[in-house]
Amino acid sequence: MEYVGRVPAAPLDRFIDDIYCLTGKPHHRLMNVPPMPSAHLFLHLDGPVRLWDSDPSVPPAVFTDGWFMGVWTRRFLFEYPSRVRLVGVHFKPWGMPPFIDIPTGELCNRWAPVDAVWQRSVDRMRNRLGDAASPAGLLEVLEDELRSRLAQAPARGLGLVVHTGNRLEASHGTIPVGALAETAGVSGNHLAHLFKTHVGVTPKRMARIYRFAQLILSVDALRPVDWAQLAPMAGYFDHAHFSREFKEFTGHTPTQYLALRRRFAAEPDGPHERGPMPAD
Repeated sequence: MEYVGRVPAAPLDRFIDDIYCLTGKPHHRLMNVPPMPSAHLFLHLDGPVRLWDSDPSVPPAVFTDGWFMGVWTRRFLFEYPSRVRLVGVHFKPWGMPPFIDIPTGELCNRWAPVDAVWQRSVDRMRNRLGDAASPAGLLEVLEDELRSRLAQAPARGLGLVVHTGNRLEASHGTIPVGALAETAGVSGNHLAHLFKTHVGVTPKRMARIYRFAQLILSVDALRPVDWAQLAPMAGYFDHAHFSREFKEFTGHTPTQYLALRRRFAAEPDGPHERGPMPAD
């Protein structure tokens, strides 16, 4: 399966990490996705796609066109169709509000059909995407759509969230949340309220996700891994806490996870290099 991605041009790059296109036959149909510091938009031209929440009380979902999803604080699973032609957006955790008209907090740990957020847009976008033969053409159509939907005036408080969120991102979540609030000149409660509004989670929870993402993305499966050394670098100073959260976020113990990474390490630029792991 071919992955083509790039950072969009300014001013979209302030809110979006990358836009990308996936095409071809997937090596693995079922993927297990840990919490990552991003929100998403997926538009697929071949479907349907099935998703499962790791919370068993949440019913599975099937999408035939595409969906938005906010920041997730737990793992989920999705199943590719047998052939994939998909374009997607990795928004920064605080990057979705300028493009949608509903409170971003409502999309935290939730999937929403594209038409429920961008009403009456799917058919028009699918027609345009269908006319774009190459991955580069697909990405150009997607970037044009995003640019047309970018709000001219930022929502109240979003600028502060962007500023402090960028500091969280740069430090991989290691900067103390109290220091973020102090530098911003606001109380911790006010900063938490703004994050809940524009991200869906508090800065403390966002920092936790950044730290964990940095931990698993820094693992080199082809070399010995010293979890006892890596865990404190990600802010874990209690082994039991580390093991419990690792299992919660990935569905595996650190030993099991590393064995899976080594099993799939021969696949060049596989999805496991960006966080998701095959589950089939």
